[in-house]
Amino acid sequence: MSAKPVFTWPVRVYWEDTDAGGVVYHAAYLRFLERARSEWLRACGVAQQRLREEHGILFVVADMQVRFLAPARLDDVLHADITAFTRRSASMRFAQCILRSADGARLIEADVRAACIDAASYKPRRIPDHLLTEHLRE
Repeated sequence: MSAKPVFTWPVRVYWEDTDAGGVVYHAAYLRFLERARSEWLRACGVAQQRLREEHGILFVVADMQVRFLAPARLDDVLHADITAFTRRSASMRFAQCILRSADGARLIEADVRAACIDAASYKPRRIPDHLLTEHLRE
């Protein structure tokens, strides 16, 4: 996977992200990926709080597959990329990766499906047609 990123979000590795050996703990990568997706939505003009308040919807991770390829360490500067995305009627799928900025090493590859749900019932709900129309293709 060497596609040009659709969106990139910079991340620095802090103590709180690492285990006792100074290596990034596996769950921290999921936070980095989440930040990239959240910031991509924000860059698209979609505020998640507003989605809940005005449209009554939320996006939740419904499925994720992650491949751990190489470790990141304390103080590394990384970038979490979205390399591709597709939209379905009630979900979006993201191809994501995390790379180390210094040498371009690919550390993580992930396939993430975020489902649109009703904020009150937590049941699946169709993504409003007007949402992200200029950024997503069906």
